[in-house]
Amino acid sequence: MIRTLIIFAFSLLSTLSCHAQSKVVEISTNLGTMKFRLYDDTPKHRDAFIELAKEGYYNGTLFYRVIQDFLIQGGSKSSKGAAPGKRIGYGDPDKTVDDEILSQYFHKKGSLCAPRQPDEINPYKQSDISQFYIVKGRLYTSGEIDTIELAANRPIRNKIVQNVMTPEIRDELKRLKDEKKVDEFRELAESVKDKIETEYSLNPGVIKFSEAEREAYTTIGGYPDLDGKFTIFGECIAGFEVIDKIASLSTDKNDRPFTDVKITVTVIKN
Repeated sequence: MIRTLIIFAFSLLSTLSCHAQSKVVEISTNLGTMKFRLYDDTPKHRDAFIELAKEGYYNGTLFYRVIQDFLIQGGSKSSKGAAPGKRIGYGDPDKTVDDEILSQYFHKKGSLCAPRQPDEINPYKQSDISQFYIVKGRLYTSGEIDTIELAANRPIRNKIVQNVMTPEIRDELKRLKDEKKVDEFRELAESVKDKIETEYSLNPGVIKFSEAEREAYTTIGGYPDLDGKFTIFGECIAGFEVIDKIASLSTDKNDRPFTDVKITVTVIKN
């Protein structure tokens, strides 16, 4: 009951902010309907998604990749009329969009996101807007969020310390300490510490969850491992229970539900 109220509160806050994010789409399925507001500061994805929706591109496609505690993915044209058990979900290289990965958006439950090819063949992180995924994720404890930060950041700090604390610096610190030159030792040690902290604070790989991220991941859930890697261009404002229904379906070895979930996308406010 409490979690339901929390999700309702997040949904209400999202709805109240729709005056700023004016584009709203409806994704209807045979298991229910979801509504999403599209972000105005991801205009390439917003406009491309709306254009394809108006063309009816997504209509009749399936949620073909469903993983509980992770995501539901659909929209691929290869899923239209696909026979049971057929491997589907291929993207469309003609419908790529330059990335709009923004730090203020993260993979909380209900986030509407664009998949893409791996970095090895797609170094510029271009999105495949011919399909989309919606985050289901799971709830995290505050301790788990701390652990994610620590696991990502400790190797970064260790590498910086290794680079800054050269053998020459170590030898000099040892000499000053042995000679009891306290002031010089302290000055050099402080200089080394400041350099380490500066490089650490400027390293783009360092993870630091914001208060908003912590609140979302510990109350409605999500999937933080994807943050910063994919473009998030909208969020659910109604129909969270439909995400849960679809995510709970039984699937085959390729994560395709045994029960087809057909999609219709309608632009209801543009």
